[in-house]
Amino acid sequence: MLKRLLAQGAVVGVGALALMGLGTVSSILSGPTPTSTEISIDADAPADSTTMAGQLVTTRAELERAHRILEFSGRYRIPADLTARIYDTALAEGIPPALGFQLVKIESEFKNTAQSHMAAIGLTQLRILTARAYDPTIDESDLMNPDVNLRIGFRYLKDLLKRFDNDLALALEAYNKGPTLITTQMAAGEEVRGRYSRKVLSGI
Repeated sequence: MLKRLLAQGAVVGVGALALMGLGTVSSILSGPTPTSTEISIDADAPADSTTMAGQLVTTRAELERAHRILEFSGRYRIPADLTARIYDTALAEGIPPALGFQLVKIESEFKNTAQSHMAAIGLTQLRILTARAYDPTIDESDLMNPDVNLRIGFRYLKDLLKRFDNDLALALEAYNKGPTLITTQMAAGEEVRGRYSRKVLSGI
């Protein structure tokens, strides 16, 4: 068992070194990255297979995160730091990263300063009244902060998913048109799943 863990650790370590050789990874990994001391084994200490297994799991998770961020950065042709922000915030708010990226693409084309004629602001195109439902102290300038904008926008979408029984198409239409209008249209027997939700879902 110990030999197998050591062999796996060597493979993961080689993969980490290869990945870190790419120029963009240093900017991608915005969170703390395991150092050699964190995954090294003290030759004088008794081998602890449980600890080693935990270290391997952590290292694999970091490598998977780096791989996914590189993938999304290349797919959408956006900077690695923005990619990492979207990826990490989507996971933290409980929505699939692929959905988060598509939402931001459709809403703002990844432009943090985007503003619409409906007074929607930032990456996820939030209106100030919607944002203040989550933070009453927020102002329009705060919505230009990508971390704030992504956090509230993704949380709002997550809440809409709960409200509409995890029907993603309905939640997306509500995100675009407002939940009150969608509920009214549904009550009138209208078909509310339309172009907006299809546009977002087509890229997932």
